[in-house]
Amino acid sequence: MPTIGYAPGAFDMFHIGHLNILRRASKECDHLVAGVVTDDVLLKVKGRKPVIPFEERLEIVRNIRCVAEAITDRYEDKFRMWEHLRFDVLFKGSDWRGTARADALERKLSAVGARIRYFSYTTHTSSTLLRQRISLPSPSMLGELEPGPT
Repeated sequence: MPTIGYAPGAFDMFHIGHLNILRRASKECDHLVAGVVTDDVLLKVKGRKPVIPFEERLEIVRNIRCVAEAITDRYEDKFRMWEHLRFDVLFKGSDWRGTARADALERKLSAVGARIRYFSYTTHTSSTLLRQRISLPSPSMLGELEPGPT
């Protein structure tokens, strides 16, 4: 039986951390499904909407070579995605490990013979860091904002 892997994520402002997790996940399964989380779920879970619209994020992920299939993920609870896909392994970043949600999901998945595989989080690049960089004015902009001589 082929191993089905599932890698859910926002994939907002697609960056090297996203690519790393998808590449690594594809090497550990026969068929990698990437679930792109909807804007509504992101708003519930993270308290903010993504920068990149859902349809664009889905299209970007759909065109990543190591992804066999990209689908819409409408659920906060990833066990609901297991009920649809019956994946063998769920791939997540290590920043998720040890959280109450992760522990509960591990128990549920274990009961049906599935597991979670954690990959090291890419600390130097994340969507959160990119958001922060984008919102900070550049040094050249700061110079433009300073009042000139009167």
